[in-house]
Amino acid sequence: MRTVQALVVAGVGINCEEETAAAYRLAGATARTVHLESILRGDIKLDAFDVVHLPGGFSFGDDLGGGRVLANRIRTRKLPGGTTMGDGLRAVARHGGMVIGFCNGFQALVELGLVPDVGGEGAAEAALMQNASGKYEDRWVRVRADAECPARVWAGLEEWELPVRHGQGRLVFRDVSLRDEIARLHLNGLTYCDEAGRPTDRYPANPNGAELACAALCDPSGRILGVMPHPEAYLSLFNHYDWPRLRRERPERSEEGAGLVLFQNVVKAVLAA
Repeated sequence: MRTVQALVVAGVGINCEEETAAAYRLAGATARTVHLESILRGDIKLDAFDVVHLPGGFSFGDDLGGGRVLANRIRTRKLPGGTTMGDGLRAVARHGGMVIGFCNGFQALVELGLVPDVGGEGAAEAALMQNASGKYEDRWVRVRADAECPARVWAGLEEWELPVRHGQGRLVFRDVSLRDEIARLHLNGLTYCDEAGRPTDRYPANPNGAELACAALCDPSGRILGVMPHPEAYLSLFNHYDWPRLRRERPERSEEGAGLVLFQNVVKAVLAA
């Protein structure tokens, strides 16, 4: 069996690259952490990788909107061959790989028009706005996965908890018809939910007020995926804020965190392509 090659983008304020690279290695992939400028100079070729991951952090400080400056750099900076990094990301997905962004990386994917891209034109169809709470949210939330989502990465993750760390996570869509189409296609693969497991727009279960209670969004192919919470921060059961109780209730519980399961599923999805 071949080894999945993952590229994790670093630099310019991104600060979750080490956890993200560690997650891919624990999931059985080979991970290489590369500064954004090395890609934009053409020193690193995206087509050498199966997964390209934009991690969480505060790219360019977020001062001009989450992920906006990063997205503009990816969209407009010409590589030596005349293409852009944005072109390269689309090619990775088109050839059976995956492009993934967490938190700030999700913001960049939305700004680039890579998700949800229902119209297939690469135009921005959504935006990530300031949290409806008006404050930065740094805590754990409950989420629920949709098994019908075209991003086939949710196996074993029907309902779980993840940490959020963002001030601009409120996903809003261009119009009602687009929102309805996203729901019909099951592109909102992960939703914030209440204690009963029901998707909710109510605070604090929904930490930001996102439409469709959306915590993760993919394109129709399922090969490009953005996630607002931080799966890379839950690689071990012992990362969980209440792990002693979880172990007491189920002593046989795996020591793997639910976030690691997501990375394992990404590796499986790439190998199955």
